[in-house]
Amino acid sequence: MSRSDKNWLIPLLLAAGAAGAFWYYWSTANRSEPGPVPVLVEPEAVEEQRRPGPLHPLEPLTSGTGGERELVPLPPLDDSDAYFRLELVNIYGSQLDTLLTDETLIEKFVATIDNLPRGHVAERLRPLGRISGTFSVDSDEDTVIASPTNFGRYDFLIDMLVHADLDIVVDVYRRYYPLLQEAYVGLGYPNGYFNDRVVEVIDHLLATPLPEGSPHLVRPHVLYEYADPDLEALSSGQKILLRMGNSNAERVKSALTEFRTRVAVSN
Repeated sequence: MSRSDKNWLIPLLLAAGAAGAFWYYWSTANRSEPGPVPVLVEPEAVEEQRRPGPLHPLEPLTSGTGGERELVPLPPLDDSDAYFRLELVNIYGSQLDTLLTDETLIEKFVATIDNLPRGHVAERLRPLGRISGTFSVDSDEDTVIASPTNFGRYDFLIDMLVHADLDIVVDVYRRYYPLLQEAYVGLGYPNGYFNDRVVEVIDHLLATPLPEGSPHLVRPHVLYEYADPDLEALSSGQKILLRMGNSNAERVKSALTEFRTRVAVSN
């Protein structure tokens, strides 16, 4: 497979993807008017159990292709925004530049990835702004579903992600991994390993069920919810996949699977 054919999603979205990462758009797609801002969930105690070492150790990138030259040292985390932003724009294009947040970019990517398996991702933590357009529904009498026209709003983002050069994406992830790890520790995981969390979150997203047809919606308050309680109980990250439509979700799952094969290397 050629580099141009390789699929991926920003680490996790940076590693995913955030990495994972660009998925914020879908988490707010069904807002017709402002709602309460959710709070950041504190890390669960079980995740802070001491381990003998990382499950998926990742070697940071410290030299150029083939080890021909040593790379300059990374900036401090507090001064990394401009450098990291430039790396992402070089990979995904200038269209991304207008969407990225101006401050604490790495910290927001890491916090978002960490929170995708939970019920909410706080808006103040999102590294990306919202895309244009409004969420629309189709209805007939008692049935309400998300309009298929919503899915096209995200095509340019998914195209941007899946057509990126995976080799370069992985290199940037490895290059900035020390800062990503530092930001992860800063969330309250002194014994945690960010790449392990990335793999864990990718596996969680890959397990997202994709129902046949458009799920029915209800609107008990300001926001639309899934009528099926099992779908409504899914995590924020899994709901993001549902909201982009099955076709787009399958493309993202494929990209995440390929990225996982590059970073989930066990001892």
